[in-house]
Amino acid sequence: MAFGDLLEQVGGTGRFQILHVFLLCVPVLMMASHNLLQNFVASVPPHFCSAHTNLSQTQLSPEEMLLVTVPLDQNGKPHRCQRYVAPQWHLLAKNGTSGSGAGGDTQDGLDAHLQGCTDGWSYNMTAMSSTIISDWHLVCDLRPLKEMGQTVYMGGVLVGALVFGGLADRYGRRMLLIISNLLMAVSGTCAAFSTSFSLFCLSRFGCGMALSGLGLNTFSLIVEWIPTRVRTVVGTITGYCYTVGQLLLAVIAYYIRDWRWLTLAVSLPFYVFFLIAWWFHESSRWLALSNKPEQAIKNLKSVAKFNGRSDEGDKIDIKMLQESMKKEMSCTQGSYSVLDLFRTPVMRTMTVCLSAVWLSTSFAYYGLAMDLQKFGVDIYLIQVIFGAVDIPAKVVITVSMSFIGRRPSQCGALIIAGITILINLLVPNDKQTVRTCMAVMGKGCLAASFNCCYLYSGELYPTIIRQNGMGWVSMMARVGAMVAPMVLLLGDYQPWIPGLIYGGAPILSGVAGMFLPETLGSPLPDTIQDVEERGTGRNSKKPPKEAIILQDTEANLLKQAA
Repeated sequence: MAFGDLLEQVGGTGRFQILHVFLLCVPVLMMASHNLLQNFVASVPPHFCSAHTNLSQTQLSPEEMLLVTVPLDQNGKPHRCQRYVAPQWHLLAKNGTSGSGAGGDTQDGLDAHLQGCTDGWSYNMTAMSSTIISDWHLVCDLRPLKEMGQTVYMGGVLVGALVFGGLADRYGRRMLLIISNLLMAVSGTCAAFSTSFSLFCLSRFGCGMALSGLGLNTFSLIVEWIPTRVRTVVGTITGYCYTVGQLLLAVIAYYIRDWRWLTLAVSLPFYVFFLIAWWFHESSRWLALSNKPEQAIKNLKSVAKFNGRSDEGDKIDIKMLQESMKKEMSCTQGSYSVLDLFRTPVMRTMTVCLSAVWLSTSFAYYGLAMDLQKFGVDIYLIQVIFGAVDIPAKVVITVSMSFIGRRPSQCGALIIAGITILINLLVPNDKQTVRTCMAVMGKGCLAASFNCCYLYSGELYPTIIRQNGMGWVSMMARVGAMVAPMVLLLGDYQPWIPGLIYGGAPILSGVAGMFLPETLGSPLPDTIQDVEERGTGRNSKKPPKEAIILQDTEANLLKQAA
């Protein structure tokens, strides 16, 4: 008897499992909101230097005041970071009140003495009533702080993965899920009421940590309470919850234009999720492996009662539980670390290539998803489009992985994504529709690459160090997400540099992915020796525990929501 048989005995897909999965999936909707919140709370409104203080007493219209105060940039628009040292009254005589900015006026502006925005900035708040940019003037010399805010958040995601992953194995999934919900609620509330940018970043760091805790422990609790036969379906549903969450964010942000209220709106639900989380049952599988068989049996009987199978639940005792966990215990024997991912030649090559794939996928994904304003399309519309493209992308990559194979699907998604990003560099800025279509195609390919990453990596790594391997590549993805916002700053030197990097990285990693072995239809490896034999072309025997190992691989699909 395996542990899966015990789950079937107490009702594998009964009322408990349905309600359990539903309540765990609902917070995933709001997790997407926090991941992409920066697109709205840090939206950069059109801005220019405020007029000289002595002009406030004049009878000039706003257009006239702008004309005599602010020079035009190379595109014929009011300069964002400079103004005239003294008002240029002669421009009124030349152009009346039109302020259209002919070439001669631009030259006059260049000949006049200029200075920075010593009296602050004026903002055109049509898209948002307020953002952290307008509140704390994160423009001109302070512009890099906007990208720093997202990097700090992603740093919290990385730290949270390291902290909550280890704590969950020691203290259990349920308690860490409760703590993560509370941390997200409190950190989000603090971010909404932050009085300075530093406090905002600190609060967002806490949100990032909470996001990792929610993702890891939601995944574990779902996987460990449902039978193998429905895990792929549940994994797909969970992944689409994240996709729907992207669309939900656009709707919420459309109706709530103040960044503080928007941040509060996507954070308050986690107080409710915190209360609901107390109802969840701790994983009986984890309890059994943690030498807590009495509590494991108690939870199994509770589930059986909830499913209307109390008689079957009463038959479970410690001896039956220990018998069911023998195979799981045999798979966890021995001590392995991250260093084992690099000890042998095939493992080393595989880990390096997978690291490149994960890092570049996350790097390019967030490079596109976190810079929506550059496409010149309504930010709410582009958020909906970017979220909706994930739906067909995940369907296509799933079919491709099943019929063409994992390796060509992974490499193809990355290379096509990189090519579309590079093509966008050649499209003129006024061709907004073409630029948007190419960006949407690239983002869809990167979402498909993420979908493939989880399944492919789970099939490549052997059972004995699969969790170490998945933890390592997930960490590389977080590093990519941290670096992505900072690359945008290179656009201050040459506008094409960020696009070149965002497009080049997926292509290079797609080429690196060609050195990975194909796993479609292959038995899952148990040991490092199995991986080495597969890498040298020798056939290893089919693992006797393949049915159990398959549970882990299919379960990795659930991580697409993280």
